[in-house]
Amino acid sequence: MRDRPIGVFDSGIGGLTVVGALQKILPQEEIVYFGDTAHVPYGTKSREIIKKFSLHNARFLMKFNIKLLIVACNSSSAVALPELKRRFSVPVLGVIEPIVEKTVQICRGKIGVIATPATIESGIYQRTIRKFSRRENKNVEISTQECPLFVPLAEEGWLENKISEQIAQRYLGFLKNKIDILILGCTHYPLLRKVIKKAVGKRVILIDSASETAKKAREILKERNLLAAYPPPRRSEVNKKGKIRFYVSDSPQRFKKLGKNFLQKGIGRVECIKLE
Repeated sequence: MRDRPIGVFDSGIGGLTVVGALQKILPQEEIVYFGDTAHVPYGTKSREIIKKFSLHNARFLMKFNIKLLIVACNSSSAVALPELKRRFSVPVLGVIEPIVEKTVQICRGKIGVIATPATIESGIYQRTIRKFSRRENKNVEISTQECPLFVPLAEEGWLENKISEQIAQRYLGFLKNKIDILILGCTHYPLLRKVIKKAVGKRVILIDSASETAKKAREILKERNLLAAYPPPRRSEVNKKGKIRFYVSDSPQRFKKLGKNFLQKGIGRVECIKLE
């Protein structure tokens, strides 16, 4: 049971930020990652389509007898998480509650949320922030903004140029002097951290879901006595031994090329599979 892998899926490469955090916090764990690169981005699609793709992704990962499913996609977490929890017996962890819980703990009262249209329209961040703020007995103001072009920018590797700066300013300029903390409500957005910071101002704290989700994953596995017991291999042997297995639904070479921006190192073998 303990030696079973953790399954992680995202609409593309953004979920690799979560994989990177898992490697730091749980280096002994085996990970199977699936990026649905044939259908990225999810955030501009309908709820029905997001649910459909999310179920396909989860079913694929279940074939590896995973012990925990991490939905490393905010749009899927916002729309499909209840259905995934209902359908599968393994624990299912999204990326929204961990980041909101941390944000409410450290905020001074003015919270900004940027995410895809599907995530913002779902209202999940607003509801979750209010739930945790009541628990912490805090009064908060919430400002939200859809940023649909951020995912394509990240996927293309356009991270710090005039185009990305202009788009960030267009989306986020109104938030300057209006918030204390900004939730990066998409796992792609950390790659654009510099242009986002420039748009909202230096004093605004940026917080992303990767590290908090990894911490929550450790907590869940520990509670269920599912933490892998064997010692971690040397870093140079991780991909060689199949410690992390990567699967995509399209363009594996492009995934390898861009994925190193997220993991800060090269990616080993990437297998392309077609989901029915």
